[in-house]
Amino acid sequence: MSGRISASLGPSGHVDDFARRNLPPSGLWPELLLDRSEFQYPEYLNAGVELTDRMVEKGFGDHTALIGNGRLRTYKELADWSNRLAHALVENYGVKPGHRVLIRSGNNPALVAAWLAATKAGAVVVNTMPLLRAGELSKIIDKAEISLALTDSRIADELVACAKTSRFLKQVVNFDGTSNHDAELDRVALSKPVRFEAVKTGRDDVALLGFTSGTTGEPKATMHFHRDLLMIADGYAREVLGVTPDDVFVGSPPLAFTFGLGGLAIFPLRFGATATLLENAAPPEMIRIIETYKATICFTSPTAYRAMMAAMDQGADLSSLRLAVSAGETLPAPVFESWTRKTGKTILDGIGSTEMLHIFISNREGSAAAGSTGTPVTGYEAKIVDENMNELPAGAIGKLAVRGPTGCRYLADSRQTNYVRDGWNLTGDSFTRDEHGRFSFVARSDDMIISSGYNIAGPEVEAALLSHPSVAECGVVGAPDEARGMIVKAYVVTAAGITASEALTTELQEYVKQAIAPYKYPRAIEYVAQLPKTETGKLKRFALRQIAQGVSPSPGVAAE
Repeated sequence: MSGRISASLGPSGHVDDFARRNLPPSGLWPELLLDRSEFQYPEYLNAGVELTDRMVEKGFGDHTALIGNGRLRTYKELADWSNRLAHALVENYGVKPGHRVLIRSGNNPALVAAWLAATKAGAVVVNTMPLLRAGELSKIIDKAEISLALTDSRIADELVACAKTSRFLKQVVNFDGTSNHDAELDRVALSKPVRFEAVKTGRDDVALLGFTSGTTGEPKATMHFHRDLLMIADGYAREVLGVTPDDVFVGSPPLAFTFGLGGLAIFPLRFGATATLLENAAPPEMIRIIETYKATICFTSPTAYRAMMAAMDQGADLSSLRLAVSAGETLPAPVFESWTRKTGKTILDGIGSTEMLHIFISNREGSAAAGSTGTPVTGYEAKIVDENMNELPAGAIGKLAVRGPTGCRYLADSRQTNYVRDGWNLTGDSFTRDEHGRFSFVARSDDMIISSGYNIAGPEVEAALLSHPSVAECGVVGAPDEARGMIVKAYVVTAAGITASEALTTELQEYVKQAIAPYKYPRAIEYVAQLPKTETGKLKRFALRQIAQGVSPSPGVAAE
């Protein structure tokens, strides 16, 4: 398969054709750009094999693949472990190629082994967040028609509750997330052979369903092929990160998100590198891992990087890091500048999405610039368009449209037409492009604040506030106002030792007026102990918008 295609599919190894039947109609696919040499794969391809057994064949058997829960596991050990588990899934739990298998766990080696095993068995894997409740899990189970769930035994209760009422979920099988192999799946697998004849899946067979972390409505499942899982490594990780077998990865994104699965599993395993996995990826824990194992590539949020820089002032040694990748939120210029100045190393901003699987626009080492997201990753094209898909000139704010080797394919979802237009993926972000082809994030399209006729981007105001030493964190949204329609309102977490006051509010307002156009300053500032965030550390602006509008936020959004 090569060239520019929409929906041409190769052979399938699936017995259960649920995934193929529920792909979007061919006319609603984005255009896929697959003509580059690095994206050519054989018709039959199993990503689980490529990331383990194939790496052993290449001579990486004794190299450390995973570090977690105090244990180091080699590529040979990971291959053997996942092969035993694959035998168990097929022989004891009846997994057939094409069946959907849900996996629920925090970031640990057992999750990676279970994911690889299910992939080798030809299953379509659905990784889910450990904090989801039974009601949220039930929606995923019903959407993907999942009959088997694998779960860390420490958090099995919610799935057991689902199984009692679900018309699809028939089996919930526990594994030991602590890597002591003391749970049902582990005990069954221990007696199995270390060699497994992996299912001969097609490169265009769905390997992964990534459910989006949408804020309202029914969940959307994004469909990713075996070749997609390898392309994000053979594109972004190879070109932008320059991964080598000597690299050691660390980070906070959950493996249940495609961003985390790429950055903390697929990328290191594809190149014979090492992944460190943390169930609690708070900055102090990441610092401990960096110092202990001399980690070289870090994936985490701008907020975490601020905390890590503060720890450096107390003696933390982050000198082993060669690259820092900012995730979850756009990277504020003050954080970029502080990190670069304090460490002398590159911090890379970029943009990706669950629909596109991973990062498609990024800065590069040696050319990264504060406030810029960078240029398209190898194989991708991007442009700025208006409501009618007309390309806008340099400097204009518009919608970001992108296409490349990966693209949006929602599982049986009418919202496909919202994301894909004229063969392009519309990410829902407002961007600009300069005369040199560099793209810069302005705001999520629904985060633009219109006040007295002015268009104001909340993240720009946040960046200005964050450069003030009294501000630890902040979120900026529009609040209703009778005279102006909306005003800019900031929710601020003060820095340690700083007390909120009217004087501080005035100081911050004047400071913003000096940093950016005065009409953008926050006319209202509210001081809070913490901001609502996702598990990846991304600010939940929709929750702040609800609060600013006097609406009770959706359950749980303001409590995290």
